[in-house]
Amino acid sequence: MRMSGAVLSWPARAFALLGCAVLLAGCASMPSSGEVSKVSPGQHADSQVRVYGVKPQKGETPDQIVRGFLEATTSDEATYGTARLYLAPGLRKSWNPYTKITVLQDGPLPVAEPGGVDSKENSNTFSLSGHQVGTVDGKHAYQTADETYQTNFHLSKVGSEWRIDGLDDGLVLSEADFQRIYQSVNMYYFAQLGPDAVSAGKRREVLVPDPVYLRGRIDLLSSTVKALLGGPTNWLDPVVDSAFPDGAGVKSVSLDDSQRLNLRLNPLKGAAVPDGQQCMRMAAQLFYTVQGLASSQAGSVEVQGAGGEQLCSMGSEQAQPYAPSVLAGPATHQFYIDTAHRLVSLYGTATTAERVLGPFGEGQVPLGSVAVRRDETFAAGVKTDGRTLYVAGLSTGAALGQPVLRSAAKDATNGLSAPSWDGYGNLWVADRDPARPRLLMLRDGAGTPVDVAVPDLGSGRIESLRVAADGVRIALVVRESGHTTLRLGRIERSGTQQKPQIKVAELRLVTPQLEDVKAASWAGASRLVVVGNVTNGVQQIQYVDADGSASYSPTLQGDGGVASVAASENQSKPLLAELGDGIFQLPLDADWKEVTPKGSSPVYPG
Repeated sequence: MRMSGAVLSWPARAFALLGCAVLLAGCASMPSSGEVSKVSPGQHADSQVRVYGVKPQKGETPDQIVRGFLEATTSDEATYGTARLYLAPGLRKSWNPYTKITVLQDGPLPVAEPGGVDSKENSNTFSLSGHQVGTVDGKHAYQTADETYQTNFHLSKVGSEWRIDGLDDGLVLSEADFQRIYQSVNMYYFAQLGPDAVSAGKRREVLVPDPVYLRGRIDLLSSTVKALLGGPTNWLDPVVDSAFPDGAGVKSVSLDDSQRLNLRLNPLKGAAVPDGQQCMRMAAQLFYTVQGLASSQAGSVEVQGAGGEQLCSMGSEQAQPYAPSVLAGPATHQFYIDTAHRLVSLYGTATTAERVLGPFGEGQVPLGSVAVRRDETFAAGVKTDGRTLYVAGLSTGAALGQPVLRSAAKDATNGLSAPSWDGYGNLWVADRDPARPRLLMLRDGAGTPVDVAVPDLGSGRIESLRVAADGVRIALVVRESGHTTLRLGRIERSGTQQKPQIKVAELRLVTPQLEDVKAASWAGASRLVVVGNVTNGVQQIQYVDADGSASYSPTLQGDGGVASVAASENQSKPLLAELGDGIFQLPLDADWKEVTPKGSSPVYPG
């Protein structure tokens, strides 16, 4: 059922209740009039509607059975009991809907296969096809797709009734149904920094988000905690670890009246009981994972053994050192380059910019692009020639020093990209020299640059980049075959501190719906803001989740011609954009406003 003014639309085979836990129970009132119409497969239902499947009726045709099954798989039943009634007895027990989810742009439409009817064998074959936009694997991880999908359903007579006796495991859902049924949740794990762990010190204990999709109205709290203990997604697993012992399982999880989350573990087979420090790390993962659940935010967490004994507990103050925001920095200032190619900053809600202290504010180097270290004490700047990178302090008397990197490129377009700092003080930059394009990292913004391998780049060239504060994820704008795309890579570290080996592995397309990406910036723990063109050439500013799934944030309104965009991983900070010759700001719940009519390259620290 879908609420649309006074109109109620009822799916052919599903009953829904707005905000009700069970059919006709707990509702203040139900509409008694209004137009009734059929909802086509994949038509979006209101996110607050609860949908219940309807079992097959006597004498239904194969087409009705297939369509009834597809509608029943969109219900809010925990074990898909009604959907299983459409299956032959043998398949009813073996069909596994949890292996994967195929997400189609529109509703899956079954079509009878030509020659698929065998009257002698009482069998029938239907094909199911559509444009696939994503998949969710058995570990609940979303991955974008852009391809044609097709599968077959085989039906046979069971007695006098048609039933499905052949289909693939998993679910096939429209994008609208997927967004209605599933909720994005960030699980949290600790970064594996390899040889950089020693220099990172306590900062290595900060958590990294790992987004997954879980059913939003089927005991979301329990399923989230079970997913957390099940370990990270396959994509992030090589660069993070979990404090929970292998094989740890959930015996029970509950939220009491004092907003304390109690997790009781199953007996740990062959594993020692976690000691105090390990247990506190487990509690930190648990605390920040459940904070993303609007209905289950906890003020504290307690980890218990199988017998209910307390292993450790953690409140919000104890959890603070592990917070993902620790590495992101305070982001007290906004920065941009003025018309004299000097670095200037805005503090808080100030509307008048001031030159920063040190060489970059004094104009000792004419700046073309810049990145400010997350503690706001240093900055890295590329000279307007695009070939020279400097690092300098943002303090009185700071010296300029020699360039830390030079490109052999002949012009700025093919020179150094704007740099970016991770949360450990490492500086990242791409050299776009056609003769030797490469990605580089300078530890602490100094010393010999480390060549970073990007094996999945192929013939593409990195145009710009933004590294996440956690230092294990990096967003790259890549040019290939005349178009630019946004890809997310995983930063893997090996070797020694003296001879580090760094690789950006398994690049994933984040914005397949955009034909060309102009700029991107991290705008949260696992969210980016992107400027790009859709296929008709219209420019959009939109938010996307780091796994490539569509963010629930709306596309931002704005004129075309945005050259760059900047956001803070602290989502309370306003968005910045370079439009034309000026800098504009988009505060929360407000319209765009001009910061300055003349300026370029707006950035937050990072």
